Amino acid sequence: MSETSTLISCTGKITRAELAKLPTPPATETHIPIPHIAVVETLVETLGHRHIGVVGEEFAVSADAMEMFGVLDLETSFEGCRFAIGIRNANNKRFRLACTVGLRVFVCHNLAFRGDYSPVLAKHSKHFSLEDALSIGVDRMQRDFEPMRRQVEGWRSQQLSAEVAKLTICRAFIEGDLEVPKHLARKVHNLYFNPQHEEFQPRTMWSLSNAFTSAFKELEAISQFRATARLGTFFEGALAP
Repeated sequence: MSETSTLISCTGKITRAELAKLPTPPATETHIPIPHIAVVETLVETLGHRHIGVVGEEFAVSADAMEMFGVLDLETSFEGCRFAIGIRNANNKRFRLACTVGLRVFVCHNLAFRGDYSPVLAKHSKHFSLEDALSIGVDRMQRDFEPMRRQVEGWRSQQLSAEVAKLTICRAFIEGDLEVPKHLARKVHNLYFNPQHEEFQPRTMWSLSNAFTSAFKELEAISQFRATARLGTFFEGALAP
């Protein structure tokens, strides 16, 4: 599993080459199906025009191949963090073409679709332009890379006393503010106060965040992502002045 992206599928995962072999249903007057492979390759090409490479990818489709889900890990990164994109496309009108991007992205066949923000959301209408939609979407992604980077850097610079760190862990597990299994409290405590990597030796909010997300890896994928997605909001409340 990628540190940045998670794709869950009940039908298994396929390669981009396998995706290219799937049929696309005929168009109607109001609905223009888009080949799944066209979505992926146009997105990758659009990223390439902006010098953003893809270093990892996973794809899955529904049993009838009408719906596609995928994740792309990007080479765009900064000191221990990497951005990712989640994508989905439906040729049965069940949902719109969409992309979501963030430091952690989750895409699931049950329609769970989470990132930090979603710059693309479009219907398969007669006048829809895939190239235009993805070009605008990627431009929006690039503009928001910097705010996400600043948030992480802010966490890295925010020093924590031992007392504050212990109180935060207590609020998460003992008081139940984070809604995660209580048995992980000891794991988080050990990972924070006895870090396994030099990068997390400093006693900061970033190190505490890593202790939480590392402990969450013991959870099954959907629970892990839900817990991680709630972490930022929890920290904002727990560590507010």
